[in-house]
Amino acid sequence: MDLDEAADRLYGLPPDEFTAARDTLAKQAREAGDARLSTEIRALRRPTVAAWAVNQACRRRRGELDELLDLGRRLREAWRSQNAEALSELSRERSAAVARVARAVREDAASSGRPLGASAATEIERTLDAAVVDEDAAERVRRGRLVHGLTYSGFTPAPVVRGPASRREKPEKPEKTEKTEKTEKTEKPERPARGKPAQDEAERRRAARDRAIAELERAVEEAEWTAAEAEEGHAAWAAELAEAAGERDRRAAKVDELSERLSRARDKLAGAEHRLSVARREEGGSRRAAEKARREAARAAERRDAAARE
Repeated sequence: MDLDEAADRLYGLPPDEFTAARDTLAKQAREAGDARLSTEIRALRRPTVAAWAVNQACRRRRGELDELLDLGRRLREAWRSQNAEALSELSRERSAAVARVARAVREDAASSGRPLGASAATEIERTLDAAVVDEDAAERVRRGRLVHGLTYSGFTPAPVVRGPASRREKPEKPEKTEKTEKTEKTEKPERPARGKPAQDEAERRRAARDRAIAELERAVEEAEWTAAEAEEGHAAWAAELAEAAGERDRRAAKVDELSERLSRARDKLAGAEHRLSVARREEGGSRRAAEKARREAARAAERRDAAARE
Protein backbone atom coordinates (compact mmCIF):
# COMPACT_ATOMS: atom_id res chain seq x y z
CA MET A 1 0.00 0.00 0.00
CA ASP A 2 1.26 3.50 -0.86
CA LEU A 3 -0.08 6.98 -0.05
CA ASP A 4 -2.12 7.31 -3.27
CA GLU A 5 -3.87 4.01 -2.66
CA ALA A 6 -4.61 4.95 0.94
CA ALA A 7 -5.92 8.41 -0.03
CA ASP A 8 -8.18 7.02 -2.78
CA ARG A 9 -9.62 4.53 -0.32
CA LEU A 10 -10.19 7.09 2.44
CA TYR A 11 -11.72 9.86 0.33
CA GLY A 12 -14.21 7.38 -1.07
CA LEU A 13 -15.64 6.86 2.44
CA PRO A 14 -18.34 8.92 4.19
CA PRO A 15 -16.91 11.63 6.48
CA ASP A 16 -18.06 9.88 9.66
CA GLU A 17 -16.05 6.78 8.71
CA PHE A 18 -12.94 8.65 7.58
CA THR A 19 -11.03 9.11 10.84
CA ALA A 20 -11.31 5.53 12.11
CA ALA A 21 -10.31 4.13 8.71
CA ARG A 22 -7.39 6.58 8.46
CA ASP A 23 -6.06 5.60 11.88
CA THR A 24 -6.39 1.91 11.00
CA LEU A 25 -4.38 2.34 7.79
CA ALA A 26 -1.76 4.43 9.61
CA LYS A 27 -1.42 1.72 12.25
CA GLN A 28 -1.09 -0.97 9.59
CA ALA A 29 1.66 1.01 7.86
CA ARG A 30 3.50 1.47 11.15
CA GLU A 31 3.23 -2.22 12.02
CA ALA A 32 4.57 -3.02 8.54
CA GLY A 33 7.66 -0.97 9.40
CA ASP A 34 6.86 2.08 7.22
CA ALA A 35 6.83 4.92 9.76
CA ARG A 36 6.97 7.61 7.07
CA LEU A 37 3.87 6.29 5.29
CA SER A 38 2.10 6.03 8.64
CA THR A 39 2.81 9.71 9.34
CA GLU A 40 1.69 10.76 5.84
CA ILE A 41 -1.58 8.83 6.16
CA ARG A 42 -2.29 10.29 9.60
CA ALA A 43 -1.80 13.79 8.12
CA LEU A 44 -4.73 13.32 5.70
CA ARG A 45 -7.68 15.51 6.72
CA ARG A 46 -11.32 14.53 6.87
CA PRO A 47 -13.41 16.17 4.09
CA THR A 48 -16.38 18.45 4.66
CA VAL A 49 -19.76 17.03 3.70
CA ALA A 50 -19.80 19.11 0.50
CA ALA A 51 -16.26 18.04 -0.44
CA TRP A 52 -17.19 14.41 0.21
CA ALA A 53 -20.23 14.74 -2.05
CA VAL A 54 -18.11 16.11 -4.92
CA ASN A 55 -15.54 13.35 -4.34
CA GLN A 56 -18.36 10.82 -4.71
CA ALA A 57 -19.35 12.39 -8.03
CA CYS A 58 -15.80 11.70 -9.23
CA ARG A 59 -16.43 8.03 -8.51
CA ARG A 60 -20.14 7.57 -9.25
CA ARG A 61 -20.81 10.15 -11.98
CA ARG A 62 -17.51 10.25 -13.80
CA GLY A 63 -19.09 10.70 -17.23
CA GLU A 64 -21.21 13.69 -16.23
CA LEU A 65 -18.32 15.26 -14.35
CA ASP A 66 -15.97 14.80 -17.31
CA GLU A 67 -18.52 16.49 -19.58
CA LEU A 68 -18.70 19.46 -17.21
CA LEU A 69 -14.92 19.75 -16.99
CA ASP A 70 -14.63 19.44 -20.78
CA LEU A 71 -17.11 22.32 -21.07
CA GLY A 72 -14.76 24.32 -18.86
CA ARG A 73 -11.80 23.43 -21.08
CA ARG A 74 -13.64 24.61 -24.19
CA LEU A 75 -14.76 27.75 -22.37
CA ARG A 76 -11.18 28.62 -21.41
CA GLU A 77 -9.97 27.96 -24.96
CA ALA A 78 -12.67 30.25 -26.34
CA TRP A 79 -11.63 32.92 -23.87
CA ARG A 80 -7.95 32.63 -24.80
CA SER A 81 -8.74 32.80 -28.52
CA GLN A 82 -11.32 35.57 -27.99
CA ASN A 83 -13.91 33.55 -29.94
CA ALA A 84 -16.95 35.67 -29.08
CA GLU A 85 -19.52 33.35 -30.63
CA ALA A 86 -18.23 30.20 -28.90
CA LEU A 87 -17.71 32.07 -25.64
CA SER A 88 -21.26 33.37 -25.64
CA GLU A 89 -22.73 29.93 -26.32
CA LEU A 90 -20.53 28.13 -23.77
CA SER A 91 -21.24 30.77 -21.12
CA ARG A 92 -24.96 30.05 -21.50
CA GLU A 93 -24.32 26.30 -21.18
CA ARG A 94 -22.12 26.77 -18.12
CA SER A 95 -24.80 27.75 -15.60
CA ALA A 96 -27.17 24.99 -16.69
CA ALA A 97 -24.40 22.36 -16.65
CA VAL A 98 -23.18 23.36 -13.18
CA ALA A 99 -26.73 23.34 -11.83
CA ARG A 100 -27.43 19.94 -13.40
CA VAL A 101 -24.34 18.25 -11.95
CA ALA A 102 -24.81 19.96 -8.56
CA ARG A 103 -28.37 18.65 -8.42
CA ALA A 104 -27.16 15.13 -9.22
CA VAL A 105 -24.52 15.40 -6.48
CA ARG A 106 -27.16 16.45 -3.93
CA GLU A 107 -29.45 13.60 -4.99
CA ASP A 108 -26.64 11.06 -4.60
CA ALA A 109 -25.88 12.38 -1.12
CA ALA A 110 -29.55 12.15 -0.14
CA SER A 111 -29.82 8.61 -1.50
CA SER A 112 -26.80 7.70 0.65
CA GLY A 113 -28.69 8.81 3.74
CA ARG A 114 -26.80 12.10 4.06
CA PRO A 115 -29.01 14.93 2.78
CA LEU A 116 -27.21 18.25 2.35
CA GLY A 117 -28.15 21.61 3.80
CA ALA A 118 -28.29 24.92 1.96
CA SER A 119 -24.74 25.87 2.91
CA ALA A 120 -23.32 22.58 1.63
CA ALA A 121 -25.35 22.90 -1.59
CA THR A 122 -23.89 26.37 -2.15
CA GLU A 123 -20.38 25.04 -1.50
CA ILE A 124 -20.92 22.29 -4.09
CA GLU A 125 -22.05 24.76 -6.78
CA ARG A 126 -19.11 27.06 -6.05
CA THR A 127 -16.71 24.12 -6.26
CA LEU A 128 -18.09 22.90 -9.58
CA ASP A 129 -18.13 26.44 -10.99
CA ALA A 130 -14.50 26.91 -9.92
CA ALA A 131 -13.62 23.65 -11.68
CA VAL A 132 -15.22 24.97 -14.88
CA VAL A 133 -13.30 28.25 -15.03
CA ASP A 134 -9.99 27.23 -13.41
CA GLU A 135 -7.75 24.44 -14.72
CA ASP A 136 -6.09 23.73 -11.36
CA ALA A 137 -9.46 23.45 -9.64
CA ALA A 138 -10.64 21.09 -12.39
CA GLU A 139 -7.67 18.80 -11.77
CA ARG A 140 -8.31 18.77 -8.02
CA VAL A 141 -11.96 17.88 -8.56
CA ARG A 142 -11.00 15.19 -11.07
CA ARG A 143 -8.70 13.50 -8.51
CA GLY A 144 -11.60 13.10 -6.07
CA ARG A 145 -9.65 13.97 -2.91
CA LEU A 146 -11.10 17.33 -1.90
CA VAL A 147 -10.94 18.25 1.77
CA HIS A 148 -13.11 21.37 1.48
CA GLY A 149 -14.95 23.29 -1.20
CA LEU A 150 -13.21 25.41 -3.83
CA THR A 151 -13.83 29.00 -4.88
CA TYR A 152 -12.53 31.00 -7.80
CA SER A 153 -11.69 34.66 -7.29
CA GLY A 154 -10.06 35.46 -10.64
CA PHE A 155 -11.54 36.82 -13.86
CA THR A 156 -14.41 34.74 -15.17
CA PRO A 157 -14.54 34.20 -18.96
CA ALA A 158 -17.27 36.36 -20.44
CA PRO A 159 -18.49 37.08 -23.99
CA VAL A 160 -16.25 39.44 -25.97
CA VAL A 161 -17.74 42.84 -26.71
CA ARG A 162 -17.30 43.62 -30.40
CA GLY A 163 -16.71 47.16 -31.60
CA PRO A 164 -18.51 48.70 -34.58
CA ALA A 165 -17.38 47.54 -38.02
CA SER A 166 -17.02 51.09 -39.25
CA ARG A 167 -17.50 54.51 -37.81
CA ARG A 168 -20.82 55.97 -38.83
CA GLU A 169 -21.30 59.58 -39.72
CA LYS A 170 -23.08 61.67 -37.16
CA PRO A 171 -26.62 62.56 -38.19
CA GLU A 172 -27.21 66.17 -38.93
CA LYS A 173 -28.93 68.09 -36.19
CA PRO A 174 -32.34 69.40 -37.19
CA GLU A 175 -32.65 73.13 -37.38
CA LYS A 176 -34.30 74.60 -34.38
CA THR A 177 -37.48 76.47 -34.95
CA GLU A 178 -38.66 79.22 -32.72
CA LYS A 179 -41.21 76.86 -31.21
CA THR A 180 -38.62 74.21 -30.63
CA GLU A 181 -36.26 76.63 -28.92
CA LYS A 182 -39.04 77.82 -26.68
CA THR A 183 -40.10 74.30 -25.85
CA GLU A 184 -36.55 73.30 -24.94
CA LYS A 185 -36.26 76.24 -22.63
CA THR A 186 -39.63 75.91 -20.92
CA GLU A 187 -40.23 72.13 -20.69
CA LYS A 188 -38.68 70.38 -17.71
CA PRO A 189 -37.54 66.77 -17.74
CA GLU A 190 -39.78 64.31 -15.97
CA ARG A 191 -38.59 63.60 -12.46
CA PRO A 192 -38.05 59.99 -11.49
CA ALA A 193 -40.30 58.59 -8.84
CA ARG A 194 -38.99 59.49 -5.42
CA GLY A 195 -39.52 55.98 -4.06
CA LYS A 196 -37.45 54.12 -6.68
CA PRO A 197 -33.92 55.01 -5.44
CA ALA A 198 -34.92 54.09 -1.90
CA GLN A 199 -36.45 50.85 -3.14
CA ASP A 200 -33.30 49.99 -5.10
CA GLU A 201 -31.15 50.76 -2.07
CA ALA A 202 -33.32 48.53 0.12
CA GLU A 203 -33.05 45.69 -2.38
CA ARG A 204 -29.29 46.10 -2.51
CA ARG A 205 -29.13 46.01 1.27
CA ARG A 206 -31.29 42.90 1.41
CA ALA A 207 -29.12 41.20 -1.21
CA ALA A 208 -25.96 42.17 0.69
CA ARG A 209 -27.50 40.91 3.93
CA ASP A 210 -28.47 37.60 2.29
CA ARG A 211 -24.94 37.19 0.96
CA ALA A 212 -23.48 38.01 4.37
CA ILE A 213 -25.79 35.51 6.06
CA ALA A 214 -24.84 32.82 3.53
CA GLU A 215 -21.15 33.52 4.15
CA LEU A 216 -21.70 33.40 7.91
CA GLU A 217 -23.56 30.10 7.58
CA ARG A 218 -20.67 28.72 5.60
CA ALA A 219 -18.21 30.07 8.17
CA VAL A 220 -20.21 28.40 10.96
CA GLU A 221 -20.19 25.10 9.08
CA GLU A 222 -16.46 25.39 8.45
CA ALA A 223 -15.84 26.23 12.12
CA GLU A 224 -17.99 23.32 13.29
CA TRP A 225 -16.21 21.00 10.85
CA THR A 226 -12.82 22.26 12.03
CA ALA A 227 -13.84 21.76 15.66
CA ALA A 228 -15.10 18.24 14.94
CA GLU A 229 -11.91 17.45 13.07
CA ALA A 230 -9.83 18.80 15.95
CA GLU A 231 -11.83 16.75 18.45
CA GLU A 232 -11.40 13.63 16.34
CA GLY A 233 -7.72 14.35 15.97
CA HIS A 234 -7.42 14.78 19.73
CA ALA A 235 -9.32 11.53 20.33
CA ALA A 236 -7.05 9.72 17.88
CA TRP A 237 -3.90 11.04 19.52
CA ALA A 238 -5.32 10.36 22.99
CA ALA A 239 -5.85 6.75 21.93
CA GLU A 240 -2.34 6.72 20.48
CA LEU A 241 -1.00 8.14 23.75
CA ALA A 242 -2.80 5.47 25.79
CA GLU A 243 -1.52 2.74 23.49
CA ALA A 244 2.03 4.12 23.58
CA ALA A 245 1.89 4.42 27.39
CA GLY A 246 0.65 0.84 27.65
CA GLU A 247 3.43 -0.37 25.40
CA ARG A 248 5.97 1.61 27.39
CA ASP A 249 4.69 0.07 30.65
CA ARG A 250 4.91 -3.41 29.15
CA ARG A 251 8.43 -2.79 27.93
CA ALA A 252 9.45 -1.31 31.29
CA ALA A 253 8.04 -4.35 33.10
CA LYS A 254 9.97 -6.58 30.74
CA VAL A 255 13.13 -4.59 31.41
CA ASP A 256 12.55 -4.93 35.16
CA GLU A 257 12.04 -8.66 34.76
CA LEU A 258 15.15 -9.00 32.65
CA SER A 259 17.09 -6.83 35.10
CA GLU A 260 16.04 -9.11 37.96
CA ARG A 261 16.99 -12.18 35.96
CA LEU A 262 20.30 -10.56 35.06
CA SER A 263 20.96 -9.80 38.73
CA ARG A 264 20.25 -13.41 39.69
CA ALA A 265 22.42 -14.65 36.84
CA ARG A 266 25.25 -12.39 37.97
CA ASP A 267 24.96 -13.78 41.49
CA LYS A 268 25.15 -17.29 40.10
CA LEU A 269 28.11 -16.29 37.97
CA ALA A 270 29.89 -14.91 41.02
CA GLY A 271 29.24 -18.19 42.87
CA ALA A 272 30.54 -20.19 39.94
CA GLU A 273 33.65 -18.01 39.73
CA HIS A 274 34.28 -18.51 43.49
CA ARG A 275 33.83 -22.27 43.10
CA LEU A 276 36.21 -22.22 40.15
CA SER A 277 38.81 -20.32 42.17
CA VAL A 278 38.56 -22.76 45.08
CA ALA A 279 38.72 -25.75 42.75
CA ARG A 280 41.83 -24.37 41.05
CA ARG A 281 43.54 -23.79 44.38
CA GLU A 282 42.64 -27.21 45.73
CA GLU A 283 43.53 -28.91 42.47
CA GLY A 284 46.96 -27.32 42.54
CA GLY A 285 47.57 -28.35 46.15
CA SER A 286 46.40 -31.91 45.59
CA ARG A 287 48.58 -32.20 42.47
CA ARG A 288 51.66 -31.12 44.36
CA ALA A 289 50.84 -33.51 47.23
CA ALA A 290 50.42 -36.39 44.79
CA GLU A 291 53.74 -35.62 43.11
CA LYS A 292 55.47 -35.52 46.53
CA ALA A 293 53.87 -38.81 47.52
CA ARG A 294 55.04 -40.45 44.29
CA ARG A 295 58.59 -39.27 44.93
CA GLU A 296 58.50 -40.61 48.49
CA ALA A 297 57.18 -43.96 47.23
CA ALA A 298 59.97 -44.15 44.67
CA ARG A 299 62.66 -43.53 47.32
CA ALA A 300 61.10 -46.12 49.62
CA ALA A 301 61.21 -48.66 46.80
CA GLU A 302 64.87 -47.90 46.17
CA ARG A 303 65.74 -48.45 49.85
CA ARG A 304 63.88 -51.76 49.86
CA ASP A 305 65.71 -52.99 46.78
CA ALA A 306 69.08 -52.03 48.28
CA ALA A 307 68.37 -53.93 51.48
CA ALA A 308 67.40 -57.02 49.52
CA ARG A 309 70.72 -57.09 47.65
CA GLU A 310 72.74 -57.05 50.81
